[in-house]
Amino acid sequence: MERLKRHGARAAQSWPPPRPSHETIMDIRFLPDAPDYRGSNLTIEFAALVDGRRVPCAISVEALEDHFGARTFDSTGWIDAFDANRMRIEEVAREHLRVTNGMPVLLKSGHFPPGRVIA
Repeated sequence: MERLKRHGARAAQSWPPPRPSHETIMDIRFLPDAPDYRGSNLTIEFAALVDGRRVPCAISVEALEDHFGARTFDSTGWIDAFDANRMRIEEVAREHLRVTNGMPVLLKSGHFPPGRVIA
């Protein structure tokens, strides 16, 4: 009987059993390269390295205008807005890279909370 009590106490201490982690840790880094304007789809493109693999990322000029104060109709102004807010843009891109397991990212206006970011 004593043996059963000891076994029960031990079992209670380890219940519930530890759950295996199914999350993988991704190494996500953004390249310091200058961003590129793509007139064909009105985006500013930049790149990430995800577990050593280059992954294209982009943000729409609409998102730059809506959320990052770009008040221009030329690539220089959109790139300036990207550069001024690069850390925040890369933060959102990083989260999308995690969620999509490292697939290319196109950030649009709806990916950012309403309102403008104060630079």
